[in-house]
Amino acid sequence: MWMRDGAGESPPITLIKRHLMPAIPVVTLLVSALCLGQPLTAPYCTLAVIGFAITSQLMSRPRFEDMGVGKLWWRDLRRVSLEWGCVALLLIFLGLVFRVAGAYSRNVLILWFAVTPFAMSAAVEATRRVAVWRRRLGAVRRRLVIAGATHIGCELAARLTQESWLGTVDGFFDDRRPDRLPRAVRSRLLGRFRDIAEYSRRNQVHAIYVCMPISAQARIRALLEGLRDSTASIYLVPDLTAFDLMQPRFGEVRGLPLVAVRESPFCGTTGIVKRALDIVLSATAVIITGPVLLAIAAAVRYTSPGPIIFRQRRYGLDGREFQVYKFRTMTVCEDGAIQQAKRDDPRVTPLGRFLRRSSLDELPQLFNVLKGSMSLVGPRPHAVAHNEYYRKLVNGYMLRHKVRPGMTGLAQVNGQRGETRSLRKMNRRVQFDLEYLNNWSIGLDLRILLKTVLVVFRADRAH
Repeated sequence: MWMRDGAGESPPITLIKRHLMPAIPVVTLLVSALCLGQPLTAPYCTLAVIGFAITSQLMSRPRFEDMGVGKLWWRDLRRVSLEWGCVALLLIFLGLVFRVAGAYSRNVLILWFAVTPFAMSAAVEATRRVAVWRRRLGAVRRRLVIAGATHIGCELAARLTQESWLGTVDGFFDDRRPDRLPRAVRSRLLGRFRDIAEYSRRNQVHAIYVCMPISAQARIRALLEGLRDSTASIYLVPDLTAFDLMQPRFGEVRGLPLVAVRESPFCGTTGIVKRALDIVLSATAVIITGPVLLAIAAAVRYTSPGPIIFRQRRYGLDGREFQVYKFRTMTVCEDGAIQQAKRDDPRVTPLGRFLRRSSLDELPQLFNVLKGSMSLVGPRPHAVAHNEYYRKLVNGYMLRHKVRPGMTGLAQVNGQRGETRSLRKMNRRVQFDLEYLNNWSIGLDLRILLKTVLVVFRADRAH
Protein backbone atom coordinates (compact mmCIF):
# COMPACT_ATOMS: atom_id res chain seq x y z
CA MET A 1 0.00 0.00 0.00
CA TRP A 2 1.70 3.17 -1.20
CA MET A 3 0.24 6.66 -0.66
CA ARG A 4 -0.15 8.86 -3.74
CA ASP A 5 -1.27 12.44 -4.16
CA GLY A 6 -3.94 13.63 -6.58
CA ALA A 7 -6.80 11.66 -4.99
CA GLY A 8 -10.18 12.71 -6.36
CA GLU A 9 -8.74 14.59 -9.32
CA SER A 10 -8.79 13.64 -12.96
CA PRO A 11 -5.39 12.92 -14.56
CA PRO A 12 -5.44 16.15 -16.65
CA ILE A 13 -6.04 18.30 -13.58
CA THR A 14 -3.24 16.60 -11.64
CA LEU A 15 -0.91 16.99 -14.62
CA ILE A 16 -1.73 20.69 -14.94
CA LYS A 17 -1.27 21.36 -11.22
CA ARG A 18 2.11 19.66 -11.18
CA HIS A 19 3.64 20.96 -14.39
CA LEU A 20 1.90 24.18 -15.48
CA MET A 21 4.08 26.56 -13.44
CA PRO A 22 7.42 24.85 -14.26
CA ALA A 23 6.53 24.63 -17.96
CA ILE A 24 5.80 28.35 -18.39
CA PRO A 25 9.43 29.50 -17.76
CA VAL A 26 10.65 26.99 -20.35
CA VAL A 27 8.29 28.44 -22.95
CA THR A 28 8.97 32.08 -22.07
CA LEU A 29 12.76 31.52 -22.14
CA LEU A 30 12.65 29.97 -25.59
CA VAL A 31 10.26 32.66 -26.90
CA SER A 32 12.42 35.45 -25.39
CA ALA A 33 15.53 34.06 -27.09
CA LEU A 34 13.78 33.74 -30.47
CA CYS A 35 12.22 37.22 -30.22
CA LEU A 36 15.66 38.77 -29.67
CA GLY A 37 17.30 36.75 -32.44
CA GLN A 38 19.29 34.40 -30.20
CA PRO A 39 19.79 30.82 -31.44
CA LEU A 40 18.57 28.05 -29.13
CA THR A 41 22.00 26.81 -28.19
CA ALA A 42 22.86 24.17 -25.61
CA PRO A 43 23.28 26.73 -22.76
CA TYR A 44 19.71 27.98 -23.27
CA CYS A 45 18.34 24.44 -23.33
CA THR A 46 20.30 23.66 -20.15
CA LEU A 47 18.94 26.80 -18.49
CA ALA A 48 15.42 25.77 -19.48
CA VAL A 49 15.87 22.35 -17.82
CA ILE A 50 17.36 23.89 -14.66
CA GLY A 51 14.62 26.51 -14.56
CA PHE A 52 11.98 23.80 -14.85
CA ALA A 53 13.53 21.80 -11.98
CA ILE A 54 13.93 24.78 -9.63
CA THR A 55 10.50 26.20 -10.42
CA SER A 56 8.84 22.86 -9.72
CA GLN A 57 10.32 22.98 -6.21
CA LEU A 58 9.97 26.68 -5.33
CA MET A 59 6.68 27.69 -6.92
CA SER A 60 3.33 26.97 -5.30
CA ARG A 61 0.94 24.79 -7.22
CA PRO A 62 -1.80 26.78 -9.00
CA ARG A 63 -5.29 27.05 -7.54
CA PHE A 64 -8.30 26.92 -9.83
CA GLU A 65 -11.17 27.38 -7.38
CA ASP A 66 -14.22 29.30 -8.57
CA MET A 67 -14.38 32.34 -6.27
CA GLY A 68 -15.52 34.77 -8.90
CA VAL A 69 -13.33 34.59 -11.97
CA GLY A 70 -10.93 37.53 -12.20
CA LYS A 71 -10.95 38.33 -8.48
CA LEU A 72 -7.87 36.22 -7.85
CA TRP A 73 -5.80 37.71 -10.67
CA TRP A 74 -3.92 40.39 -8.73
CA ARG A 75 -3.45 38.20 -5.68
CA ASP A 76 -2.01 35.44 -7.86
CA LEU A 77 0.24 37.88 -9.72
CA ARG A 78 1.68 39.22 -6.46
CA ARG A 79 2.36 35.73 -5.09
CA VAL A 80 3.78 34.45 -8.38
CA SER A 81 6.02 37.51 -8.78
CA LEU A 82 7.53 37.04 -5.32
CA GLU A 83 8.13 33.33 -5.83
CA TRP A 84 9.51 33.81 -9.34
CA GLY A 85 11.79 36.53 -7.97
CA CYS A 86 13.32 33.92 -5.65
CA VAL A 87 13.81 31.55 -8.59
CA ALA A 88 15.48 34.34 -10.59
CA LEU A 89 17.80 35.25 -7.70
CA LEU A 90 18.81 31.62 -7.27
CA LEU A 91 19.49 31.23 -11.01
CA ILE A 92 21.59 34.40 -11.03
CA PHE A 93 23.49 33.19 -7.97
CA LEU A 94 24.20 29.83 -9.63
CA GLY A 95 25.29 31.56 -12.83
CA LEU A 96 27.79 33.70 -10.94
CA VAL A 97 29.10 30.81 -8.83
CA PHE A 98 29.69 28.54 -11.83
CA ARG A 99 30.78 31.45 -14.06
CA VAL A 100 28.39 30.66 -16.89
CA ALA A 101 26.46 33.96 -16.94
CA GLY A 102 28.48 35.11 -19.96
CA ALA A 103 26.94 32.36 -22.10
CA TYR A 104 23.59 34.17 -22.13
CA SER A 105 22.37 37.41 -23.60
CA ARG A 106 21.63 39.94 -20.87
CA ASN A 107 18.63 41.27 -22.81
CA VAL A 108 17.17 37.77 -23.14
CA LEU A 109 17.49 37.16 -19.40
CA ILE A 110 15.95 40.53 -18.51
CA LEU A 111 13.01 39.91 -20.85
CA TRP A 112 12.62 36.36 -19.49
CA PHE A 113 12.62 37.43 -15.86
CA ALA A 114 10.15 40.26 -16.57
CA VAL A 115 7.64 38.37 -18.72
CA THR A 116 7.45 35.05 -16.88
CA PRO A 117 5.34 36.05 -13.82
CA PHE A 118 2.74 37.67 -16.07
CA ALA A 119 2.69 34.58 -18.29
CA MET A 120 2.25 32.33 -15.25
CA SER A 121 -0.62 34.39 -13.86
CA ALA A 122 -2.28 34.57 -17.27
CA ALA A 123 -1.99 30.78 -17.70
CA VAL A 124 -3.55 30.12 -14.29
CA GLU A 125 -6.37 32.58 -14.91
CA ALA A 126 -7.04 31.09 -18.35
CA THR A 127 -7.14 27.57 -16.90
CA ARG A 128 -9.50 28.74 -14.16
CA ARG A 129 -11.83 30.34 -16.70
CA VAL A 130 -11.85 27.18 -18.82
CA ALA A 131 -12.71 25.06 -15.77
CA VAL A 132 -15.65 27.33 -14.87
CA TRP A 133 -16.80 27.48 -18.50
CA ARG A 134 -16.77 23.69 -18.83
CA ARG A 135 -18.72 23.40 -15.58
CA ARG A 136 -21.41 25.77 -16.87
CA LEU A 137 -21.66 23.85 -20.14
CA GLY A 138 -22.29 20.66 -18.20
CA ALA A 139 -19.06 19.02 -19.29
CA VAL A 140 -18.33 18.04 -15.68
CA ARG A 141 -20.96 15.42 -14.89
CA ARG A 142 -19.50 13.88 -11.75
CA ARG A 143 -22.04 13.44 -8.93
CA LEU A 144 -20.82 13.47 -5.35
CA VAL A 145 -22.42 12.66 -1.97
CA ILE A 146 -21.20 13.16 1.59
CA ALA A 147 -21.69 10.59 4.35
CA GLY A 148 -21.91 12.53 7.58
CA ALA A 149 -23.48 15.98 7.99
CA THR A 150 -20.72 16.97 10.39
CA HIS A 151 -18.78 20.20 10.66
CA ILE A 152 -16.07 18.81 8.41
CA GLY A 153 -18.74 17.51 5.99
CA CYS A 154 -20.27 20.99 5.65
CA GLU A 155 -16.83 22.50 5.15
CA LEU A 156 -16.03 19.91 2.48
CA ALA A 157 -19.29 20.65 0.64
CA ALA A 158 -18.44 24.37 0.56
CA ARG A 159 -14.97 23.70 -0.81
CA LEU A 160 -16.20 21.20 -3.41
CA THR A 161 -18.54 23.90 -4.68
CA GLN A 162 -15.49 26.04 -5.42
CA GLU A 163 -13.54 23.20 -7.07
CA SER A 164 -15.84 23.12 -10.08
CA TRP A 165 -14.08 20.33 -12.00
CA LEU A 166 -14.53 17.78 -9.19
CA GLY A 167 -18.29 17.59 -9.67
CA THR A 168 -21.55 18.56 -7.96
CA VAL A 169 -22.55 17.60 -4.41
CA ASP A 170 -26.04 16.03 -4.45
CA GLY A 171 -26.43 16.12 -0.67
CA PHE A 172 -25.76 14.40 2.66
CA PHE A 173 -26.50 11.11 4.37
CA ASP A 174 -26.71 10.90 8.15
CA ASP A 175 -28.39 8.68 10.78
CA ARG A 176 -29.24 11.57 13.11
CA ARG A 177 -32.66 13.23 13.25
CA PRO A 178 -32.96 16.34 11.06
CA ASP A 179 -33.39 18.60 14.11
CA ARG A 180 -29.91 17.55 15.31
CA LEU A 181 -28.26 18.50 12.03
CA PRO A 182 -26.93 21.93 11.03
CA ARG A 183 -29.70 24.06 9.52
CA ALA A 184 -27.75 24.55 6.30
CA VAL A 185 -27.87 20.83 5.41
CA ARG A 186 -31.35 19.80 6.55
CA SER A 187 -32.88 20.53 3.16
CA ARG A 188 -30.08 18.56 1.47
CA LEU A 189 -30.47 15.38 3.52
CA LEU A 190 -30.82 12.43 1.14
CA GLY A 191 -31.31 9.63 3.64
CA ARG A 192 -29.62 7.43 6.22
CA PHE A 193 -26.27 5.64 5.88
CA ARG A 194 -27.98 2.41 4.85
CA ASP A 195 -29.46 4.22 1.83
CA ILE A 196 -26.14 5.31 0.32
CA ALA A 197 -25.46 2.14 -1.67
CA GLU A 198 -28.86 2.13 -3.35
CA TYR A 199 -28.80 5.86 -4.03
CA SER A 200 -25.33 5.59 -5.57
CA ARG A 201 -26.40 2.76 -7.84
CA ARG A 202 -29.61 4.47 -9.06
CA ASN A 203 -28.02 7.88 -9.59
CA GLN A 204 -24.58 6.82 -10.86
CA VAL A 205 -22.71 8.61 -8.08
CA HIS A 206 -19.02 8.99 -8.87
CA ALA A 207 -17.59 9.69 -5.41
CA ILE A 208 -18.62 9.25 -1.76
CA TYR A 209 -16.86 11.32 0.91
CA VAL A 210 -17.03 9.79 4.40
CA CYS A 211 -16.92 12.67 6.92
CA MET A 212 -17.39 11.01 10.29
CA PRO A 213 -15.49 11.45 13.58
CA ILE A 214 -12.37 9.28 13.85
CA SER A 215 -13.89 7.80 17.02
CA ALA A 216 -16.71 6.25 14.96
CA GLN A 217 -14.57 3.42 13.62
CA ALA A 218 -17.29 0.78 13.94
CA ARG A 219 -19.81 2.84 11.95
CA ILE A 220 -17.21 3.70 9.31
CA ARG A 221 -16.30 0.05 8.96
CA ALA A 222 -19.98 -0.92 8.62
CA LEU A 223 -20.54 1.81 6.03
CA LEU A 224 -17.57 0.67 3.94
CA GLU A 225 -18.77 -2.94 4.19
CA GLY A 226 -22.16 -1.88 2.81
CA LEU A 227 -20.44 -0.15 -0.14
CA ARG A 228 -18.39 -3.15 -1.23
CA ASP A 229 -20.43 -3.56 -4.42
CA SER A 230 -20.53 0.16 -5.26
CA THR A 231 -18.56 1.43 -8.24
CA ALA A 232 -18.23 4.90 -6.68
CA SER A 233 -14.85 6.08 -5.47
CA ILE A 234 -14.76 6.39 -1.67
CA TYR A 235 -12.72 8.95 0.25
CA LEU A 236 -12.26 9.15 4.01
CA VAL A 237 -12.08 12.75 5.25
CA PRO A 238 -10.85 12.65 8.87
CA ASP A 239 -11.98 15.42 11.19
CA LEU A 240 -8.74 16.68 12.74
CA THR A 241 -10.05 20.08 13.78
CA ALA A 242 -10.23 18.95 17.42
CA PHE A 243 -6.43 18.85 17.51
CA ASP A 244 -4.07 21.81 17.82
CA LEU A 245 -2.53 21.39 14.38
CA MET A 246 0.65 23.05 13.16
CA GLN A 247 1.69 22.46 9.54
CA PRO A 248 -0.58 19.38 9.21
CA ARG A 249 0.25 17.13 6.29
CA PHE A 250 0.01 13.52 5.23
CA GLY A 251 2.96 11.21 4.82
CA GLU A 252 3.88 7.55 4.87
CA VAL A 253 6.51 5.16 6.14
CA ARG A 254 6.83 2.36 3.61
CA GLY A 255 3.16 2.58 2.79
CA LEU A 256 1.91 3.07 6.34
CA PRO A 257 0.00 6.38 6.29
CA LEU A 258 0.62 8.97 8.97
CA VAL A 259 -0.62 12.45 9.77
CA ALA A 260 1.74 15.20 10.92
CA VAL A 261 -0.05 16.96 13.79
CA ARG A 262 2.81 19.28 14.67
CA GLU A 263 5.48 19.63 12.04
CA SER A 264 8.13 22.14 11.09
CA PRO A 265 7.23 23.93 7.83
CA PHE A 266 10.84 23.47 6.71
CA CYS A 267 10.98 19.70 6.28
CA GLY A 268 12.27 18.29 3.02
CA THR A 269 12.74 20.58 0.05
CA THR A 270 11.26 23.64 1.74
CA GLY A 271 14.08 23.53 4.31
CA ILE A 272 16.66 23.66 1.51
CA VAL A 273 14.81 26.55 -0.14
CA LYS A 274 14.60 28.51 3.10
CA ARG A 275 18.29 28.00 3.88
CA ALA A 276 19.38 28.90 0.34
CA LEU A 277 17.34 32.11 0.51
CA ASP A 278 18.93 32.97 3.87
CA ILE A 279 22.46 32.44 2.58
CA VAL A 280 21.99 34.42 -0.63
CA LEU A 281 20.21 37.40 0.97
CA SER A 282 22.35 37.58 4.15
CA ALA A 283 25.61 37.34 2.19
CA THR A 284 24.38 40.13 -0.10
CA ALA A 285 23.39 42.22 2.92
CA VAL A 286 26.82 41.76 4.55
CA ILE A 287 28.54 42.96 1.39
CA ILE A 288 26.25 45.99 1.04
CA THR A 289 26.35 46.99 4.71
CA GLY A 290 30.05 46.25 5.23
CA PRO A 291 31.10 49.92 5.56
CA VAL A 292 28.19 50.57 7.96
CA LEU A 293 29.23 47.60 10.11
CA LEU A 294 32.80 48.86 10.35
CA ALA A 295 31.68 52.42 11.16
CA ILE A 296 29.33 51.27 13.93
CA ALA A 297 32.01 48.96 15.37
CA ALA A 298 34.45 51.86 15.58
CA ALA A 299 31.83 54.12 17.16
CA VAL A 300 30.94 51.55 19.81
CA ARG A 301 34.61 50.97 20.58
CA TYR A 302 35.45 54.65 21.12
CA THR A 303 32.26 55.96 22.79
CA SER A 304 32.09 53.65 25.82
CA PRO A 305 34.25 51.01 27.50
CA GLY A 306 33.48 47.36 26.83
CA PRO A 307 33.37 44.88 23.95
CA ILE A 308 32.12 45.86 20.51
CA ILE A 309 29.96 42.76 20.08
CA PHE A 310 27.51 41.70 22.77
CA ARG A 311 26.92 37.94 22.92
CA GLN A 312 23.94 36.46 24.68
CA ARG A 313 22.58 32.93 24.99
CA ARG A 314 19.29 32.28 23.23
CA TYR A 315 17.25 29.21 22.38
CA GLY A 316 17.23 28.30 18.69
CA LEU A 317 16.09 25.45 16.48
CA ASP A 318 14.74 22.49 18.49
CA GLY A 319 15.43 24.39 21.70
CA ARG A 320 19.22 24.26 21.34
CA GLU A 321 21.20 27.13 22.83
CA PHE A 322 23.28 29.45 20.66
CA GLN A 323 24.95 32.84 21.02
CA VAL A 324 23.24 35.74 19.31
CA TYR A 325 25.41 38.66 18.15
CA LYS A 326 24.57 42.35 18.61
CA PHE A 327 26.47 45.57 18.75
CA ARG A 328 26.81 46.47 22.43
CA THR A 329 24.31 49.18 23.33
CA MET A 330 24.51 49.08 27.15
CA THR A 331 27.08 49.67 29.83
CA VAL A 332 26.49 46.07 31.01
CA CYS A 333 26.63 42.69 29.28
CA GLU A 334 24.09 40.58 31.18
CA ASP A 335 23.37 36.95 30.34
CA GLY A 336 21.36 35.55 33.22
CA ALA A 337 18.21 36.63 35.03
CA ILE A 338 18.19 39.88 33.07
CA GLN A 339 15.75 42.75 32.86
CA GLN A 340 14.43 43.84 29.47
CA ALA A 341 15.45 47.28 28.30
CA LYS A 342 12.85 49.95 29.00
CA ARG A 343 12.24 53.43 27.66
CA ASP A 344 14.92 55.81 29.01
CA ASP A 345 16.81 52.87 30.53
CA PRO A 346 19.94 54.31 32.22
CA ARG A 347 21.97 51.26 31.18
CA VAL A 348 21.67 52.20 27.50
CA THR A 349 24.46 54.39 26.10
CA PRO A 350 23.65 57.47 23.95
CA LEU A 351 24.96 55.69 20.86
CA GLY A 352 23.20 52.52 21.93
CA ARG A 353 19.88 54.34 22.12
CA PHE A 354 20.22 55.35 18.48
CA LEU A 355 21.33 51.86 17.43
CA ARG A 356 18.41 50.20 19.24
CA ARG A 357 15.79 52.57 17.88
CA SER A 358 17.05 52.09 14.33
CA SER A 359 17.69 48.33 14.86
CA LEU A 360 21.23 48.79 13.56
CA ASP A 361 22.47 46.99 16.68
CA GLU A 362 21.07 43.76 15.20
CA LEU A 363 23.10 43.86 11.96
CA PRO A 364 25.74 41.41 13.34
CA GLN A 365 22.99 38.79 13.38
CA LEU A 366 23.58 38.51 9.65
CA PHE A 367 26.57 36.39 10.68
CA ASN A 368 24.25 34.26 12.84
CA VAL A 369 22.21 33.70 9.68
CA LEU A 370 25.28 32.72 7.66
CA LYS A 371 26.35 30.31 10.42
CA GLY A 372 22.92 28.68 10.40
CA SER A 373 21.89 29.46 13.96
CA MET A 374 19.33 32.03 12.77
CA SER A 375 17.20 32.85 9.74
CA LEU A 376 16.36 36.21 8.21
CA VAL A 377 12.68 35.69 9.02
CA GLY A 378 11.27 33.72 11.93
CA PRO A 379 10.20 34.08 15.56
CA ARG A 380 12.52 36.48 17.40
CA PRO A 381 14.76 34.67 19.93
CA HIS A 382 14.33 35.61 23.57
CA ALA A 383 16.93 35.52 26.32
CA VAL A 384 17.24 32.13 28.02
CA ALA A 385 15.90 33.54 31.31
CA HIS A 386 12.81 34.93 29.55
CA ASN A 387 12.26 31.63 27.74
CA GLU A 388 12.26 29.67 30.96
CA TYR A 389 9.77 32.10 32.47
CA TYR A 390 7.27 32.37 29.62
CA ARG A 391 7.29 28.72 28.51
CA LYS A 392 5.30 27.91 31.66
CA LEU A 393 2.77 30.70 31.15
CA VAL A 394 2.10 30.92 27.40
CA ASN A 395 0.39 28.03 25.64
CA GLY A 396 2.39 26.85 22.62
CA TYR A 397 5.37 29.04 23.48
CA MET A 398 8.02 26.40 22.74
CA LEU A 399 6.52 25.65 19.30
CA ARG A 400 8.38 28.78 18.20
CA HIS A 401 11.52 26.63 18.34
CA LYS A 402 10.37 24.29 15.57
CA VAL A 403 12.20 26.68 13.23
CA ARG A 404 15.32 28.83 13.34
CA PRO A 405 14.76 32.16 15.09
CA GLY A 406 14.73 35.19 12.83
CA MET A 407 16.20 38.67 12.65
CA THR A 408 12.64 39.84 11.99
CA GLY A 409 9.27 38.17 12.07
CA LEU A 410 5.55 38.49 11.56
CA ALA A 411 5.09 39.70 15.13
CA GLN A 412 7.66 42.49 14.73
CA VAL A 413 6.09 43.93 11.56
CA ASN A 414 2.68 43.89 13.26
CA GLY A 415 3.67 46.12 16.15
CA GLN A 416 4.90 43.45 18.59
CA ARG A 417 8.43 44.81 18.76
CA GLY A 418 10.51 45.73 21.77
CA GLU A 419 9.67 45.29 25.43
CA THR A 420 6.86 42.91 26.49
CA ARG A 421 5.53 44.52 29.63
CA SER A 422 2.66 42.12 30.22
CA LEU A 423 1.71 38.49 29.71
CA ARG A 424 -0.97 39.62 27.28
CA LYS A 425 1.66 41.20 25.02
CA MET A 426 3.76 38.05 25.05
CA ASN A 427 0.67 35.98 24.22
CA ARG A 428 0.00 38.28 21.28
CA ARG A 429 3.56 37.95 20.03
CA VAL A 430 3.45 34.15 20.25
CA GLN A 431 0.13 34.11 18.36
CA PHE A 432 1.81 35.93 15.46
CA ASP A 433 4.75 33.49 15.61
CA LEU A 434 2.44 30.47 15.42
CA GLU A 435 0.49 32.10 12.59
CA TYR A 436 3.78 32.45 10.71
CA LEU A 437 4.60 28.77 11.25
CA ASN A 438 1.20 27.67 9.98
CA ASN A 439 1.18 29.89 6.89
CA TRP A 440 4.82 30.01 5.83
CA SER A 441 5.67 30.59 2.19
CA ILE A 442 8.50 32.27 0.30
CA GLY A 443 6.11 35.08 -0.53
CA LEU A 444 5.32 35.60 3.17
CA ASP A 445 9.04 35.80 4.00
CA LEU A 446 9.62 38.40 1.30
CA ARG A 447 6.61 40.46 2.38
CA ILE A 448 7.87 40.46 5.98
CA LEU A 449 11.34 41.58 4.84
CA LEU A 450 9.89 44.40 2.75
CA LYS A 451 7.58 45.50 5.56
CA THR A 452 10.50 45.40 8.00
CA VAL A 453 12.29 48.04 5.95
CA LEU A 454 9.23 50.29 6.32
CA VAL A 455 8.76 49.87 10.09
CA VAL A 456 12.30 49.36 11.37
CA PHE A 457 13.01 53.09 11.85
CA ARG A 458 9.92 53.70 13.95
CA ALA A 459 11.18 54.56 17.39
CA ASP A 460 8.05 53.95 19.44
CA ARG A 461 8.73 50.36 20.59
CA ALA A 462 12.47 49.66 20.37
CA HIS A 463 14.38 50.86 23.41
